[in-house]
Amino acid sequence: MSPTVFRERGFRFYFFSREEERMHVHVHSADGEAKYWLEPKIELARNYGHSDQQLAKIQSIVEDHENELIIAWNSHFGN
Repeated sequence: MSPTVFRERGFRFYFFSREEERMHVHVHSADGEAKYWLEPKIELARNYGHSDQQLAKIQSIVEDHENELIIAWNSHFGN
């Protein structure tokens, strides 16, 4: 199961259920996939196919939605 938290500017932001415990979000677009840590700070964990420009845009979106992502994480995973 991989619930979508939100979509913005052609990117889908979502979680994978039953994955590692460290808080993070996955991002998918037509060009690739990425994973961003949400703790202890927002940071790129992995990238497959996104350009540097796309990664900057994604990171900005993650930063803008940080509280929403944390609330969604805690709601989904029961923390």
